[in-house]
Amino acid sequence: MKGNGAHLAGILLLYIKYLRCIVHSSSLFPLQGVKDFSVPLGLDSAVRVDLVVVGSVAVSEKGWRIGKGEGFADMEYAMMVAMGAVTEQTVVVTVVHDCQVLDIPESLLDDHDLTVDYIVTPTRVLTTNCTRPKPQGIIWSKVSREMMSTIPILRKLRDSERRAGRDVTLKTEEDPLRQRTATGSTRPAHNCQTPPITESLAEQKGVTTVYIGNIPPTMRVSELKSLLRERGASPGHLTWQGPQHRAFLDYSDGCQAQLALRSLEGLSVEGHAMRVELARMQRQRLNEHGDCGDKKRGDYARHGDAGQ
Repeated sequence: MKGNGAHLAGILLLYIKYLRCIVHSSSLFPLQGVKDFSVPLGLDSAVRVDLVVVGSVAVSEKGWRIGKGEGFADMEYAMMVAMGAVTEQTVVVTVVHDCQVLDIPESLLDDHDLTVDYIVTPTRVLTTNCTRPKPQGIIWSKVSREMMSTIPILRKLRDSERRAGRDVTLKTEEDPLRQRTATGSTRPAHNCQTPPITESLAEQKGVTTVYIGNIPPTMRVSELKSLLRERGASPGHLTWQGPQHRAFLDYSDGCQAQLALRSLEGLSVEGHAMRVELARMQRQRLNEHGDCGDKKRGDYARHGDAGQ
């Protein structure tokens, strides 16, 4: 299929025209259509997928793709690999506006990131000839318990792979002491993954949350974590809300949070200034107790209490 690029390009252009038509039809609107007309498939279904179409926040002509930062498109592809629905012959296409085709540094990509073979815009069809490998299955060490709860079928896949003898340790189950530096020495890991839904660090006593707003739409959570490490402000826990252009950083106490605020003063990416401040309701509490006041103060605000 990849060998006949001209034929595929024609099919893709027809597909785009089809999409433009159906968005005006209430009965065939894509999301509603999935709800009304789709047929669920089990993990043992002998289905083969020839073409995968994904959205992107940004994509490079090399085929490197950035999504909203939540990893669902990457995960869905990995799940299809795990059930044998997609193979190396499956073509991956992204449909974007021309302004979303940008240069993307390869350093932003990880092993679980999905790349694309074709880019379709309103004015052109680009063949990427991307040679970077696509996900070969689910990388369980990058899956949080929150994602397990959000995508219930992951539990079945995990049980199946566990029975097959594969390592299915989740991100939240990793022993921090097993993470090593390039020199091989052990070090505590920065616990920036999402904890189980039933236990939020922001609800525990002694935790102070810093709010980061106005995050660039193309920024990824891995890039933000790198910035925090460079400034010596890595939190005990990070909650990423990329679609809302914000994140919440949990620190062990008010003193650590104040130090982080000083380190992150003037935080920006390529001239794009971000807003960094204590989460709402916590400012008053810290003012009452001082910058490094009593750690036994009451519960702090939830993550939803963002900066104003």
